Amino acid sequence: MHIILVGPPGAGKGTQAAKLVEEFEVPHIATGDIFRSAIKNKTPLGKKAKQFIDQGKLVPDEVTIGIVRERLAEDDCQKGFILDGFPRTIAQADALQDILADLDIELDAVLNIKVSEEEVVRRLSGRRVCECGASYHIEFNPPEEDNACDGCGAELYQREDDQPETIKERVAVYKEQTSPLISYYQDLNLLKEIEGEAGFEEVFNNIKQALC
Repeated sequence: MHIILVGPPGAGKGTQAAKLVEEFEVPHIATGDIFRSAIKNKTPLGKKAKQFIDQGKLVPDEVTIGIVRERLAEDDCQKGFILDGFPRTIAQADALQDILADLDIELDAVLNIKVSEEEVVRRLSGRRVCECGASYHIEFNPPEEDNACDGCGAELYQREDDQPETIKERVAVYKEQTSPLISYYQDLNLLKEIEGEAGFEEVFNNIKQALC
């Protein structure tokens, strides 16, 4: 099962992808995770990506496309994958089509998880993280003690890209550059629309039905 997840930041793509990994036993390929790892390790790629991410902007294609091509060429992707965070533009979608053609892979579906801007801000602005890698939410998954990591006890913090104004900028960028993907994949008869503001299990069940 070769799937792409599409939706605004905070739509729950990563959460649903984790469930899909269990269901189909294929890798979850999240470009966001790759970038965050590079940023944490202060690699040249990480430093470059951080400049854009901190401003709520998209990482340039020349950085992203090569990473995706290398990952999709790995053996575990022949059975399937869940691609999350790529493509984000029509140019990236065209590049992905070329990559898949070279690898003799066909997409099964593109899942568009729909969430309003108001819900995106509520979800992301409440997120708190720890230097150890743990993640919390002040509403949905609060730590046992206010602003302290359950695991290591360190003080939690809000990432710069989770500030409300930055979130709104990220949503604006998404609408401008990524929304055209909806028409792109509709034309290829691959798009499946998923309502993303329902409960987690309901959203997942709707995804499974869409893939049947």
